[in-house]
Amino acid sequence: MSETKTVMVYSTPTCPYCRQVKEFLTQHNISFTDKNVAADISARDEMKAKSSSLGVPVIDVDGTVVVGFNRTKLQELLGLS
Repeated sequence: MSETKTVMVYSTPTCPYCRQVKEFLTQHNISFTDKNVAADISARDEMKAKSSSLGVPVIDVDGTVVVGFNRTKLQELLGLS
């Protein structure tokens, strides 16, 4: 089994791509922390510092930041085939 990755998802409740990313992670049994940047100003600031963007979703996998739902990149970072 692959090593455990630390995954953080910065999202908003109304973003369809945010929902897709969380469904993808759940389907692959990847645990993640979800931060609602619409309600949490400090999470929004954290996301902006990591990604230089206010666009969501932003996914941080062990310090590698992916902006948007890039299934191929996430599979690569998480060791999924």
